[in-house]
Amino acid sequence: MTIVRMENRDSEERMSLTARAYGEIRRRILDNEMPPGTMMLEQELAAMLAMSRTPVREALIRLANEGMVEVRPRHGMRVLPVSADDMAEIYQILTALESDAAAEIARTGLGPEELAALKGAVQEMEDALAADDLKAWARADGHFHTLLIEACRNKRLRALVYQFWDQTYRVRMLTLTLRPRPTDSNRDHQALVDAIERRDPEAAARIHREHRLRAGAMLVSLLRNGPTQL
Repeated sequence: MTIVRMENRDSEERMSLTARAYGEIRRRILDNEMPPGTMMLEQELAAMLAMSRTPVREALIRLANEGMVEVRPRHGMRVLPVSADDMAEIYQILTALESDAAAEIARTGLGPEELAALKGAVQEMEDALAADDLKAWARADGHFHTLLIEACRNKRLRALVYQFWDQTYRVRMLTLTLRPRPTDSNRDHQALVDAIERRDPEAAARIHREHRLRAGAMLVSLLRNGPTQL
């Protein structure tokens, strides 16, 4: 029994280390501390994270399955770029899913606290833009979209949306200083909240669809024509 318990404990510790390695490498990729093209050996990553190579290797396999890195035998890993074609496909999917979610939320309605949270996120975006703090604006924008999707009662739709958000976040952060000031985006978010508050699903879907189509087209254009490959 003691041996079994020790084996179980070792397995749990390894899984915990793998999760920590995955989370930390993923965070660095998303925040562009490891920009596209970054190459690192397993032992370099292990030293950086102060752990053995085994959980790092397992974390890299998971990240490779998600399309974020390429695992190179005897050469560690390379952070993959996000292509313009990838982003166009992702935004096509997200536009459809999130517009449906917006319509459903407007149809079923939100409670006072949920509406207040959405309005608060819009105000955070306005405050960040007034302070010319684009990173704070991006965080507030992400908070708004998270609140919106979390308010959707279709858990499968939520799961599908979350599958694609990591890649869009990475590109949005890479292009943050290349884009026009997001004043139109703030107006779109306020208009969407207004449509949800008055329980108008058609308007909510239309506003969010047009917002996502514009955002997607801009990011795809920056990926195709930006100063460097992202």
